[in-house]
Amino acid sequence: MSTATTTSAPSRGPVTELLLGGGRARRITWLLVGLLVLVSAVRVISGEQALTSSSTFSAALLLAVPLGLVALGGLFSERAGVVNIGLEGMMILGTWGAGWAGYQWGWAGALIGGAVFGAVGGLLHAIATVTFGVDHVVSGVAINILAGGVVRFLSELFFSDNPAGGGVTQSPALSNRPPSFSLPVLSSGPDLLGDLEQQHWFLVSDVAGILRGFTSGVGVLTVLAVLLVPATYLLLWRTAFGLRLRSCGENPAAADSLGVPVYRLKYVAVIISGALAGLGGVFLVFVANIYREGQTGGRGFIGLAALIFGNWRPGGLAAGAGLFGFSDALQLRSPTAVVALLLLIAVLLAGVAIWQAVRRRYVQSVIAAAFAAAALAGFLTVDELPEGIVSFTPHLTTLLVLSLASQRLRMPKADGLVYRRGEH
Repeated sequence: MSTATTTSAPSRGPVTELLLGGGRARRITWLLVGLLVLVSAVRVISGEQALTSSSTFSAALLLAVPLGLVALGGLFSERAGVVNIGLEGMMILGTWGAGWAGYQWGWAGALIGGAVFGAVGGLLHAIATVTFGVDHVVSGVAINILAGGVVRFLSELFFSDNPAGGGVTQSPALSNRPPSFSLPVLSSGPDLLGDLEQQHWFLVSDVAGILRGFTSGVGVLTVLAVLLVPATYLLLWRTAFGLRLRSCGENPAAADSLGVPVYRLKYVAVIISGALAGLGGVFLVFVANIYREGQTGGRGFIGLAALIFGNWRPGGLAAGAGLFGFSDALQLRSPTAVVALLLLIAVLLAGVAIWQAVRRRYVQSVIAAAFAAAALAGFLTVDELPEGIVSFTPHLTTLLVLSLASQRLRMPKADGLVYRRGEH
């Protein structure tokens, strides 16, 4: 009797799998390459150089980092089963903590102060939801309301004699600025990327502009935020701690029966969530060099939207934050370039219509084709959109993306449920 033997392929390590990721990563890579080619073509046809300029992508990075930090905070909380609507409030607390600590101890103090104040907001949310069983949404909304009142009260205590003026609505400037740097070869010395960008060549100039925008004047917190994305993946999906934490968001009763400290892990996750949201507020203070009342401007909610768009995964939420940051940067850099996005949307929707027709989903195909035609007509007939619509571009992008992504979303099964030991 013969025995068949099979030889399995050597398994990849976690870092290799993260970087390569098999067939799915290759599909995503080709998708990104195709999207870059399409954007480059739209830039050439429309003549809107701001679509891929280094200034646009530099601003996009600045605008995406706080959203990404907030979304990462939401990821920890919701993977542990606690819905965190209070990210905006924790971000507000982080901005005040950064402003107060920053003018006394500099940028390092601002980092610690913002993270600590945000973590305090996370602790309050954990006490309300985990210990007392308050509805997660109600607790989050209460924290958002409470945070605004708390920072105003603290500002009246500490900023009433602000030497820089501004009354109690802002802090004194940070005592020193955080360091920033440019990556060697790419952005220092002779400006090779800048020269290539100015040639406006198809694809080559676009790649140069994107690289130049992402590698020039990068701040320390930006580097930290970028590194946190793969670090979060490795922590939550490649460690025993991450497995236990995620089990609390999927089936806390089963996890509890196996000895997982559900309540403790929920507390840890929500406190980490608040600290990361607070770091998002720190970034806003670093950009402005002071704390200002109302500085977050609803970014906590957009960060939550990026988390949902990313399907509660680190890579997906990073893509969502980048998309929202890019749309915001584009409307700030060139309002007329927003019109060029209509051509991009028309091409993408035409592709969706063809794909749905191939799959014999004719109703969806017709709807996509109709919207593609409307977007193309808008591009051909509209020279400049009204200012109100242009400034609302990031929010419109949020609504559009979430409506398109809602079909494939899968939140943690126990997300938002109040867990009591022995009741399940």
